[in-house]
Amino acid sequence: MAVKTIRVAILILEIHIPGKTSLKAKRQVIKSLVQRLRNKYNVSVSEIGSQDLWQKSELGIAAVCYNGSGADSITGTIINFIEEENGIDIITARTEIY
Repeated sequence: MAVKTIRVAILILEIHIPGKTSLKAKRQVIKSLVQRLRNKYNVSVSEIGSQDLWQKSELGIAAVCYNGSGADSITGTIINFIEEENGIDIITARTEIY
């Protein structure tokens, strides 16, 4: 039996959601983004920080890939998807591949 190599891509994003004046408004944006990322890219997504701030959030995104190039591709694609979102700005993005 051949051993299969897989990679796990971890993407940690710090994002800014300008114009939100309540946690409820921010959470609506985050909930929608998380669901769309899960549906479109089949990744695991969770808000991992800044839950109590109105205009800032930290998201953790994980994907299992067949190889390193697939891991690079999915993280780049997700970053591009979020950058194209109206009302969301990426402050920092950190990628780790295992």
